[in-house]
Amino acid sequence: MINLDQLTKTFGETIAVNAVSYAIAAGEIFGVIGPDGAGKTTTLRVIATAMQPTQGSVTVDGLDVVKDAERVKNIIGYMPQRFALYPDLTVVENLNFFADMFGAPRAERAAQIERLLGFARLTDFKTRRAQNLSGGMQKKLALAATLMHRPRVLLLDEPTTGVDPVSRREFWDLLTNVHLDGVTIVVSTPYLDEAERCAHVALMHRGKLVACDEPNRLRAQLGAFVYEARSTQARAAERAAQALAGVLNVNTYGDIVRVIVDDPARRAALENAWRARAISIQRLQQVAPRLEDVFVLKISGAFD
Repeated sequence: MINLDQLTKTFGETIAVNAVSYAIAAGEIFGVIGPDGAGKTTTLRVIATAMQPTQGSVTVDGLDVVKDAERVKNIIGYMPQRFALYPDLTVVENLNFFADMFGAPRAERAAQIERLLGFARLTDFKTRRAQNLSGGMQKKLALAATLMHRPRVLLLDEPTTGVDPVSRREFWDLLTNVHLDGVTIVVSTPYLDEAERCAHVALMHRGKLVACDEPNRLRAQLGAFVYEARSTQARAAERAAQALAGVLNVNTYGDIVRVIVDDPARRAALENAWRARAISIQRLQQVAPRLEDVFVLKISGAFD
């Protein structure tokens, strides 16, 4: 459905996206993952025809985003990161505005608006001004407006940033329903737990594509081993582990020490180092790698 071929986008001397290539299949949820400045927003804006690539090409359903921009716009829905609806308009007025903007048939408009209000769970708030909605409700209204013209491709730029965990879950429930209708969804997010919901993910860092595959395959292909332990001396345990050969990454989360090594035989060296420094350790155990581990090691270059 979407194909990026050596996509490059520069702003002066700044390279925002650097020769990125991957393909997105029709009907899948595809995640674009990375920290701020990774190039996620720029990539989505090029796909959405909001800006042109400097080099390379992007096609959506075989249509070039530069040569066939108007035709591409008819089949995509783009939800930017910031709330882009009109705060002084009510929920229904915003939906009617987007229906006008996208040329939604008037004969079908009322039914479509009612369907989307129910879909987004906003029926009871349809006369409320957008500026008076909660952050989570604003996100759901923006999604409903983006779906007003029944797009076949949905582009979402960090749609759950800044909302509470319950609203994040509700938003993803809505995306599941959209996905079941056969819509191709491309979502950028800094949240790696959301990436686990995607069929494929593209990991980006400083404009470059670091890896692209199914989350399970990325974890399975990591080739590293993860250990966790509890300690009331977590910082001391972290420093001791960092000094050992074969340790690729160490982090602490409260009293939890998480150590990534290149070989399971390193466990003995870890235990010996902590014991030699009289660092008390409880429940040292090997755990499954997370997508976060893959990303951290990939961008650090510690393990490719």
